[in-house]
Amino acid sequence: MCIAMPGEVLEIKEGNIGVVDFGDLQQEVRLDLVDVKVGEFVLVHVGFAIQRLSREDGLETREVFKQVYAAMTEE
Repeated sequence: MCIAMPGEVLEIKEGNIGVVDFGDLQQEVRLDLVDVKVGEFVLVHVGFAIQRLSREDGLETREVFKQVYAAMTEE
């Protein structure tokens, strides 16, 4: 199964590289497949932003991932 993670674009660098915040991690990703601006949310899969999300959907999806991870790590 493949999972795309939601993140917020913090910066856009030369060469279509974006710095994306995933909550606890910031990472550079390729922005070649989407037209996006700083402050917008994207879904990222294997280092590429593949879809733009509304802020509401991005934050909601991030929260779902946090809840799933918390449930998986409970003893």
